[in-house]
Amino acid sequence: MTQPRLGFIGIGLMGDPMTRRLLKAGFAVTVWNRTVQKCAPLREAGATVANSIAELVANTDVVMLCLANTAVVEEVVFGDGGVAAHGRSGQHLVDLSSSDPAATRLFAERLAEACGMRWVDAPVSGGVAGAEAGSLAIMCGGEEADIAAVRPLLAPLSARVTHMGSVGAGQVTKVCNQMIVGCQAAVIAEMVALAEASGVDASRLTEALAGGFADSKPFQILTPRMAAREFDNPAWHLRTLLKDLDMAVAQSQRAGSGTPMTGLAAQLMRTHVGHGHAEHDPATLIEAYRHEP
Repeated sequence: MTQPRLGFIGIGLMGDPMTRRLLKAGFAVTVWNRTVQKCAPLREAGATVANSIAELVANTDVVMLCLANTAVVEEVVFGDGGVAAHGRSGQHLVDLSSSDPAATRLFAERLAEACGMRWVDAPVSGGVAGAEAGSLAIMCGGEEADIAAVRPLLAPLSARVTHMGSVGAGQVTKVCNQMIVGCQAAVIAEMVALAEASGVDASRLTEALAGGFADSKPFQILTPRMAAREFDNPAWHLRTLLKDLDMAVAQSQRAGSGTPMTGLAAQLMRTHVGHGHAEHDPATLIEAYRHEP
């Protein structure tokens, strides 16, 4: 059986390693990015670089997106010269971005009406390291037949693909994931600051708490960076985490479910972003607890 031709739009921190995984798995991949220079290394790795979204869609069977936010997804899909203007029945769109669940459902309806393409929301968790290793957790929303069609394409990227329900369910699940991550990031900063203020060497916290109930991936990643004030080469950005927490609060309002902890974490991060940390590592949250001598 001939493998589907893949298109990948969004060559950023996550998109680059995911595209490389697909190329190594033997897929033919065409890429497009608003900043075309980011595509050059992938051309050397074997990808075809499209000059436009129209060219990418015309030469692929599945279009994969990994974009910054819901607004960018809408622009790429429904803007002038976007995916919807050139898509065709039989194609799939797989959105690996973290997008608003309600908007995702509307996007799927609009795309089907515009050109007949099928939408699968497939947000990921695991960060850049997971993208590089092909160990991402992918949570999907869509019809059963559509999920089955794209599962082989997601295999090189993931340790696990879980079908959570209809379109939008994957994005709701990612919001749930980010609620835990965001609240942990906020309390980890508070915890490191308390340890330091109490005369405890915060660099030893990961060793001391490893394997206990407080242990987690965010704890293992953020605690040493906070303790060492090591903020260079961030694998993720505070603006992205804040965006996801805001989506969680918005979804809670639609669903009538309270999110007081998530709302507080979002406000703490919004204050920090307002102090110039939008593009910085969430580990910089520790700076909000700076103790002047």
